[in-house]
Parts: sequence; C-alpha cells; structure tokens
Amino acid sequence: MLAAPLRAGSDAEAARSAALLMARHWRPAQDYAVVCLAVPGPLAHMVTATAFHQVLDRLALGEPAEALRPRLLVAVRDTVLNWATTDRITAVLPGLQKPAGGRGIRMAKTLIPENRALSERSFHGLPRLEQALLWHTEVEAEPLAVPAGLLGLDGDSAAVALEQAREKFREGCVRAHRELAPSTDCRHYNRLLDVPIRRGGALLPDVRQHLDGCPYCRYAAEQLGRIEGGLGVLLAEAVLGWGAHRYLESRPGRSGTGPARTRGTSRRSGGGRRGGPAGRLPEPGGGRRRAGARPDAADRRAPGAGLSARTLLSGVGVASAVLLATVLVLTVWPHGGGRVDPVAPAGAGTDARSRTPSSAAPPGTAGLPTAGRPTRLHNAAADLCLDVRGRPAAGASAVLAACSTAATQRWTYGADGLLRSGADSGLCLDSHADAGVVILGTCADAGARRGDDVRYHLTVQGELLPRWDETLALSPAGETAGSDIVVKVRDHSAGQRWRPDAP
Repeated sequence: MLAAPLRAGSDAEAARSAALLMARHWRPAQDYAVVCLAVPGPLAHMVTATAFHQVLDRLALGEPAEALRPRLLVAVRDTVLNWATTDRITAVLPGLQKPAGGRGIRMAKTLIPENRALSERSFHGLPRLEQALLWHTEVEAEPLAVPAGLLGLDGDSAAVALEQAREKFREGCVRAHRELAPSTDCRHYNRLLDVPIRRGGALLPDVRQHLDGCPYCRYAAEQLGRIEGGLGVLLAEAVLGWGAHRYLESRPGRSGTGPARTRGTSRRSGGGRRGGPAGRLPEPGGGRRRAGARPDAADRRAPGAGLSARTLLSGVGVASAVLLATVLVLTVWPHGGGRVDPVAPAGAGTDARSRTPSSAAPPGTAGLPTAGRPTRLHNAAADLCLDVRGRPAAGASAVLAACSTAATQRWTYGADGLLRSGADSGLCLDSHADAGVVILGTCADAGARRGDDVRYHLTVQGELLPRWDETLALSPAGETAGSDIVVKVRDHSAGQRWRPDAP
C-alpha cells in the first residue's frame, strides 16, 4: 500500500510514496481547484498542494488510505473556503475574490444542497473501500480495474464488492430518510417510497399526495430514483456540492464511455424498468456503467499523464512553503489572467452558482451540519451556543454560552451519529450518564454498551435525538447563558433546534 511508508518508512520512502500518490491524484484535485476558484494558474497549484499536505499528514498519523480521491477533493474545496473567508489571505491572493469562485463559496449559504443530505450521510457512512469503488467507477467513470488495483482486489471480488456498495448506499439513504424524518408521517412512508422505486412500479396515491406537500420526502424519492440512473451525478453533488457538475465534465472517463448498462435496467429483476417518484426514469446525467466498462481509449489518460517532474516537485515545494508563498505572492503574481491553463476544465470561468444544485430547504428546517466538519451549534430559541462548563473533561456539563471562537464550542457530527468535542476528539456528548443532564463523556464504538449514549439522530429541523430514546431531544434547561443542557420529551419547539455556523 502506497500510504504505508508515510507512517513507518524512512524519509526517502515516504517521499517516494508521496510522489506516487500525487502522480495518481494531482490532476483531478487541481482540476477541481480550478472549478472552485474559477481561475487557473498558480493559485490553483497552491490550493491543490495545500490539500495534499493536509490529507497526507492525516495518512501519516494513521488515517485509512482508501477513498483518497473524494477526501482530497473535499480538502480542496474546504481550503478555498478557508482562505476566502480569511481577509488577510484574500488581501494578498486577489484570485480568491472571483464571484464564481472563492467569493461565491464564501457567500454560499451551504455547499451541499438540502436535497442531497441523505446521500451525503449514506456515502460517508460506508466503509472506505466501498466509498473508493463507488467514487472511481461512478463519479470518475474509470474501469473497475482501476479501483480494484488501488485496493488490491481481483476483478471478481471487486465486482461483487461494487454491487454490495451500491446496495449499502441505497440502504443508507433509506435509513437516513427514516432517522432524519421531520414527522411520523415521513417515517411511515419510508418503505412505501423505497420498494416501488426499487422495483420500478408506481407509487400509491396517498404516497404521491404526501410527496406533493413534503419537500423532505420528495427529495428522498428523487435521490432513490437516481441510484440506478444517475449515481455518479448524485454522489458528486452529495460529496462535493459546489462545482460538482463542472468537475464531472472535466473527467476524461466521461468524455467517451464504453458500453454501459442501459439506464433504468435492473440486473436483479431481469430488465424491469426502474423509475423515480412517479414511476419515471431518473433524469439523464450519468447512467450506471457495467462493472469493468472502459472509457474509449482515445479519451483516457494514464494517471498523472502530463504531470512533469518539474510540476510534481513544484507541488511538493508549495505544500511545504505555502505561507511563505502567500507573503511573496504580490511580487510574483501574474495579474493579467489571460493565459489559459491546460488543465482548466471546460467552463471553469462561468458562474458557479448557476451550476450548483438547488439548496432550497423545506419550510421550518435548519441547515444540517456537514458530517465530519467542526461547527458551533446555535440554539434557535436562545441565540446562544452549545459549550462546556469549565475545562473540557469527562463529566463536564454541557451548557449554553455566548457564542465565541472557543474550541469548546466546536462540535463535529459524524456520519455514525457521534457528536465529538472540538476541544478533545476523544470526548463526546453523553446524554445518558447523568440522569438526563448532558455531559462530556468518552466516545464509544457503535456496538459498545454506551454506543447509543453518545450518538444522536439529527433531524432535518436540527433536533438532536438520543439514539437510546428518540422520543427525547437535547434542550437547554433555560434560555440564558450558563443554562444546563438536558434531555426533554421532543416537542418540536425552537429550544430543541440547533443551527450550525453558516458556511
């Protein structure tokens, strides 16, 4: 495995491993940097190198190496967001102020649209191996042999694992729809949505009537309908959000694919037609490819093709000296911007907002925290933030406090439902240990005795429901700073809703 020398090899071995990983993933990451910035050139190189620096550092610390491509792309997007929201950096890197690029990302209410929340949750809940298989075959449109080689699988094993990954992704979407359901009606229609869409039949009249008035379930039905006929587009929108369509257009495998299974045709049902919410085929935009289907040879590029040794070394240098480059950039930056970078995807300079999936949320809903991304949690009634009383340690009480930049106010909601403290990643919010008073406790594995005590269902309204009893919800005991956080019977009030920071 290429990542192993980063953890246990010599400096020379680690450098060789980093070079090979960059040769494999540099081009797609830089293409996406151009999409996010809406401008090619040195700034895209800097963003790409910084993303590699972050991800390779995490690999060296022991993070799993599978599904590296989507993690690098998300790191690219988040780097642009981070830099674009830092005035000191935008002052010296004017390329971050493009309306269709950095400034657009900075002003966006959300990077992942509300109508892709279930798919985002499902994908991040998959094992990394299955994420890699889905991403490379469906999004990158690469032949199955590519991810199989990266993962050390033979062709038959990879094909079986890919089918299992698709099925697990669908089941994850169905489960997320049930867990995040804003009402008992939505939870009731859970399987009544999944089964007909899976089999290609018509929805029952009362289900159709419910969809007419419920955006949450309508979004769910549309996502389930796309799993057979547009999974690559769905995954890109759910994981990347911003610029997903233009990234897809930049993929060599999508410029001319080999024989693909007809959209809407089921292997399991012998060719039965599959449909969307109303029994229709999903919208065009990326039908599933057969396992092993290959892009046209004329349109394929070898991993890292066109990436010279000079470019590779320059990328490594930027990763090591990005702060110095920020200081010196004004003296060397090419302001003309007229040169076309050969790696810029088509349409990179167009308005990114026009290509971003709709992010309209159902009435009364709250923006959901992005899985794995630290954020403050604002109480909708008190306009105060979730914090910890005193030093962050096991047993410390969770309280409301005036919102600040303190690490104790940063929380990470994981795809598995864990709510981790930003001050200590080994501590999670425990709603069961202290007779209804919410405290910090050590995190626990999903199958452990305390697993559900530190895990929560996050509803589309922003309620946090303890998994040990989802009739309860996290709520402050009062609406003033210092009020304890407790569990109360869920009543859908504003005091039980939590909003993340705006992106």
